[in-house]
Amino acid sequence: MVTRRLICTSIVGAMALVSVVAHAQDYPTRPVKLIVPYAAGGPTDTFARALADAWGRRLGQPLVVENRTGAGTLVGTDAVAKAQPDGYTILLTTVAHSVNPSIHSKMPYKTVEDFAPVGLAAKAPLVIVVNKKFPAQNLQEFISYIKDHPGKVSYGSAGVGSAPHLGAELLNYMVGAKTEHVPYRGSAPSMQDVIGGHVAFMVDSAPTGLAQVKAGTVRLIATTMEQRLPQTPDTPAVAEVVPKYEAYTWNAVFTPAQTPAPVIAKLNTSLQEALQDPGLQKQAYDMGLVLEKHPQPQALASFLHSELAKWGQVAKAAKMTVN
Repeated sequence: MVTRRLICTSIVGAMALVSVVAHAQDYPTRPVKLIVPYAAGGPTDTFARALADAWGRRLGQPLVVENRTGAGTLVGTDAVAKAQPDGYTILLTTVAHSVNPSIHSKMPYKTVEDFAPVGLAAKAPLVIVVNKKFPAQNLQEFISYIKDHPGKVSYGSAGVGSAPHLGAELLNYMVGAKTEHVPYRGSAPSMQDVIGGHVAFMVDSAPTGLAQVKAGTVRLIATTMEQRLPQTPDTPAVAEVVPKYEAYTWNAVFTPAQTPAPVIAKLNTSLQEALQDPGLQKQAYDMGLVLEKHPQPQALASFLHSELAKWGQVAKAAKMTVN
């Protein structure tokens, strides 16, 4: 009886393995849903649609972008965590994925355990812009000013835990400054108050921030990637004055945990091919994005762990919370 049971168990296991392999060989046979936990029309959604177009051609099936908003990305992210792990529902998320565990007292999913990494697709630089009447004229003067006026310099952001919020608080943390955070419901109203002089500065996404600089409504102080941006070669990176400072948002792809490895491999291979698409590269450059050259699942897993540690430390120091 024991031998028969072992044989039956082995047969069932072998059949399951054959089923997985067959599934992976056929995958995908229908459109793939790409969940974006942000509203349509925003920078993440804009990139997602450009990526989906190039990626779908390489994958052999359309990638259909679906915006699932709410609770600071928790709603859309949770939908993927609870989806069937078959490769037909995937997530494109941002730095918020690594911050949420530190600013939410309760989470509907486990940030690491409930997802399988596919690859990091892009990094999105930020820029520091100030009201045109702000006394500091350059990065060194700016840092000196905010350090010399603790609690008296305000900055706007797109909300608690947003990339602009994180970028500003990382600067506070690393230089020992204390600027006052004024959260808004999005970057646009925050920028309007920088322009109007109601807040002194903000850290904004490169495309929207540089658009205002070009329009002459604000002044550009610095960029936040480790190296200067090719779009603004004459503007210093914060790291030139504050060594090891680097803040940016990012776009990364995850599937539900337990997605078969062959499916993840096919998603990753086709993602790499999509990121080499000249049309997508031109769109990404115009959006101020830096595309990854060789995204790998394990590299994304390691990157996520480092981001969780980095922003967890900043969130704790800044006492960030949405509860």
